[in-house]
Amino acid sequence: MADVDSFENLKAAQKLLKASMEQSTALSSEIDEASSRLDGMKQRLSSLEAAIRPAATQKCGYFAMRDQINGAIGTASAVLKVYDVVRELENSLSFKSCSDLPAYLSVMKRLEEALRFLAGNCGLAIQWLQDIVEFLEGDTFANDQSVLNLKKAVRILWVLRAIKGYARLDGGVLNAAFNKLETEFESLLMEKNAATCIASSPLLVPVVQKLQAIVERLNAADRLEKCILLYADARSLNARRSLQALDLDYLEIEVSEFDDLQSIDSDQWSEHLELVVKHFLELEYKLCNNVFEKTGLDAWKRCIARFTKEFRLVSFLQFGRSVTKIKKGPLKLLKLLDIFTVLENLRLNFNRLFGGEACAEIQNLTRDLIKRVVNGACEIFWELPNQVELQRWFSPPSDGSIPGLVTFITSYCNQLLGDNYRAILIQVLQIHQSWKTDIHDDDDDDLLSKQIFSTMEEIGLNLDAWSKTYEDISLSYFFMMNNHCHFSQLKGTKLGDLMGNSWLGAHEQYKDYYATLYLRESWGKLLILLTQKCWISPPVGGAMDYHQGNDNKKRLKAFNEAFDEGYKKHSNWVISDDCLRQKVCQLLVQAVVPVYSSYMQEYGILVQQDASARKYVKYTTQSLEKMLSSLFQPQVSKHCSTKHTRFIGRLKNVVTNQFRVTLTAV
Repeated sequence: MADVDSFENLKAAQKLLKASMEQSTALSSEIDEASSRLDGMKQRLSSLEAAIRPAATQKCGYFAMRDQINGAIGTASAVLKVYDVVRELENSLSFKSCSDLPAYLSVMKRLEEALRFLAGNCGLAIQWLQDIVEFLEGDTFANDQSVLNLKKAVRILWVLRAIKGYARLDGGVLNAAFNKLETEFESLLMEKNAATCIASSPLLVPVVQKLQAIVERLNAADRLEKCILLYADARSLNARRSLQALDLDYLEIEVSEFDDLQSIDSDQWSEHLELVVKHFLELEYKLCNNVFEKTGLDAWKRCIARFTKEFRLVSFLQFGRSVTKIKKGPLKLLKLLDIFTVLENLRLNFNRLFGGEACAEIQNLTRDLIKRVVNGACEIFWELPNQVELQRWFSPPSDGSIPGLVTFITSYCNQLLGDNYRAILIQVLQIHQSWKTDIHDDDDDDLLSKQIFSTMEEIGLNLDAWSKTYEDISLSYFFMMNNHCHFSQLKGTKLGDLMGNSWLGAHEQYKDYYATLYLRESWGKLLILLTQKCWISPPVGGAMDYHQGNDNKKRLKAFNEAFDEGYKKHSNWVISDDCLRQKVCQLLVQAVVPVYSSYMQEYGILVQQDASARKYVKYTTQSLEKMLSSLFQPQVSKHCSTKHTRFIGRLKNVVTNQFRVTLTAV
């Protein structure tokens, strides 16, 4: 109803303005007639020139005022025409939909131009009419109705001039149009979000073009701030939907809740962080810059704070910080290097995405995390030889097998020297060195090599110390044979390449040396029972002496007892390497079986003459060979693979826990 009253008032103002223009035209005619009369008076009354001089001055004013009135009439006429256009465009805009966005924006642009033209012409007409009013108020027309009408026309023009401002206020036609554009902007973003709730992806080109057109129009109207907020809200909703497919509950786990380092899935953390930064945020960065590129403003800096919150960047970085707080241990070094690898891979992305002041928290958390990772990794790495030395006081395996520490350290060093960690570890060492001193050692690879050499040297000293703790000297030889075999088989690995062929060859020789010592010490005495001659063979066809027969029975019985004892003991010893186990068993068979076979051939004569001698024959040659060939089997091989896996897991935990204890003590 208010709009109807306003419209009626404007129509009345239009009629009044037309009437004022007609009266102004009449006034101009009267001025022209007065000027003509003055010309006649000047010709007839030249003698009264001095008295009439004021009239001549007034004539000049009337001529000037005529031009003023003509100018005002032309400007007022233009105002009326523009006002009609404005009303027409307002009606068109109020009924148009944003579905045809180009047409809608075109009408908006024409309306804004018409309103600017209306305001400009109103200002010019007001200036003309005010000059006329001021002139006439000082003359005989001061109380004339036409002057009053001119004053009213001026007031009406002021109202018309204000229409431009009113259009942008609440309830104004332009304000309503801008609101409709913002709604369409949000609708376009939300419509796309509904279709991409799993993964963030660029909007379709037509959608981006529409968004750009809306942004350009809103920016021209100084309404970009709300537009940016709408954009951030809509795309943040997309971020929440994108993360729904990821299980990120682990980011909230406290350090105390981790059972051990094995329970920390750094690979999953790395994968998720790279996905969020390289896929989600990078696409949002490109899309944001694309939509707002024509505004000349860095809209990304105004959106990034919201995006980092929705994509949980702070939680990701705090999780990494939690890992740095876990107790020291060799596996922690690998976890820290994994974290550093991800951060290094994302360094350029972080600099591009989080470079503004709005990301100060992300910047500080990232710097703190890198510092903690570098310091923590280097601290563990430099302590490796010392930690190996501290394991020297633990007992070696009772079965003479390879200690878990040895297999763990060799595997661990291979990992550090491998393609996944070597370059990263060297880079971490370089950074740490640069923080400590201004002098930079170019040969940082040498630092890594020296530390590995020192660690392996301590392993060798541990083996020497452990071998001396065995009460059974043959088990000591067996233990050393196993470990030297393990080292000799590092050929072709990263650690073997670093240690060199001479080092590998030396361990190969030591393996054979200790194998010989083991065989002689453990089985050589057994063979003496069969090879030592205690009786003389009877002549062909002669009978065996009774006492000699008893001696052979005792000898065979002693052999059986010694063999049973030795076999039982050695059955608990383990050779993990298949090739070495087969070789040692083969040597045992070659050493024992031929001697036993030869003895049993001779003993067969006794069996023929004395049936009671048969009960002393416990083993055949074939059974003895089979038993010797089955020695030194790893106990875990007698169980299923699941138990084997569990055993390896327990072994790794034991070694890690030992390291953790000693590291904590240090």
